[in-house]
Amino acid sequence: MSHYLCEYAWLPDGIQADVLIAIENGKIVRAEPTGWTEDHVPKLAGLTIPGFANAHSHAFHRALRGRTHMGKGSFWTWREQMYQVADRLDPDSYHRLARAVYAEMALAGVTCVGEFHYLHHQPGGKPYADPNAMGEALVVAAADAGVRITLLDTLYLQSSVDGKPLAGPQLRFGDGSLDAWWDRFDALAAQPHSMVGAALHSVRAVPATVMSEFTELTSGLPVHAHVAEQVDEVAACRAAYGCTPTELLDRHGVLEETFTSVHATHLTRGDIDLMADTFACFCPTTERDLGDGIGPARVLADSGVRLTLGSDSHAVIDLLEETRAVELHERLSAQARGHFTQEELLSAATTTGHASLGWPSAGRLAVGARADLVTISLATVRTAGIDPAGVLMAAGAADITHVVADGRVIVADGRHVSIDVARELQEAVCALF
Repeated sequence: MSHYLCEYAWLPDGIQADVLIAIENGKIVRAEPTGWTEDHVPKLAGLTIPGFANAHSHAFHRALRGRTHMGKGSFWTWREQMYQVADRLDPDSYHRLARAVYAEMALAGVTCVGEFHYLHHQPGGKPYADPNAMGEALVVAAADAGVRITLLDTLYLQSSVDGKPLAGPQLRFGDGSLDAWWDRFDALAAQPHSMVGAALHSVRAVPATVMSEFTELTSGLPVHAHVAEQVDEVAACRAAYGCTPTELLDRHGVLEETFTSVHATHLTRGDIDLMADTFACFCPTTERDLGDGIGPARVLADSGVRLTLGSDSHAVIDLLEETRAVELHERLSAQARGHFTQEELLSAATTTGHASLGWPSAGRLAVGARADLVTISLATVRTAGIDPAGVLMAAGAADITHVVADGRVIVADGRHVSIDVARELQEAVCALF
């Protein structure tokens, strides 16, 4: 059994001082304020919160950071640059890149990542000898970095809503048919600290004719899809099917309780009503980088949609920034302040995010929960003098000093315990250019 004495800890009933957390077999067995000050108990100075869930990741997009943000363009022009990177990766190079990216996430307090994985095959579309070599490389990379992973293996069959076939780098994404995807998917096996979920890439990439069968095959699993990210996508769906992307998914039973709409930006009132009791994953730093727009976060939450957060393209990996951006973007849209409580924002980044990835026992500092702890210093130039309750609006990833995932220390004194993250990122990214 291991113990930590937290200067402050964000427990389910609020922030408390001098909290003792005891961990056994990767679970929290005690979490309560105490006067116990034994010298041998490690002290965590600052505010300790539950581990973050990064509910939407494309690990290989991290290679584009600092290379695609200047000048004019749109999501569609950015996508062409993304395809060029996708065509350069193989299982070994993808493992090296993802290992470094997941370690960067660990430094930012992420203890679980949802990897929306569609880079399946060799250039040209031929399967590897092991058809799941690319996905397995991601699972190993997460284990190396010390974080849990839900591998959201993605169905991707066409290049546009009107059924244009895959071409060029997109050929790596497709299995040719739903049956072929399912055969490959069915061979995936969960490893320790990993889980397999599914994704329907988007209404652009999956024809409506297979959506109902996809839903039957994946029922009960975490299932994610890009939904209404772009105005053009919504318009194309209306032209092809006479309805919005959300309405199309609902027609085919996709909107189950385990379903997550990623982005959920350009929605109608009817869309929002259909989404009640599902999840929606906002990725504010990517959505602002690509000029996607601002999603209706408060309206979704008020309608029973459970909000989660992701760093998506990894233009930034800072879940604290993603968290406060939900509130700040809402302020820009509504021209008013105070739309979400700090507790709601923390839940989106922790408890609800983990639930959307199939880990309902994670995301809170409570007895029986997975032992995921993130300690944020209250003595940096950003956090000195703040009220601990305001940490989500003040702190950043650089202020995180200590991270425990499933009871294992993965970050200590602001450094990953086993990976030189900056060096490995440098080597893995530069090898692609």
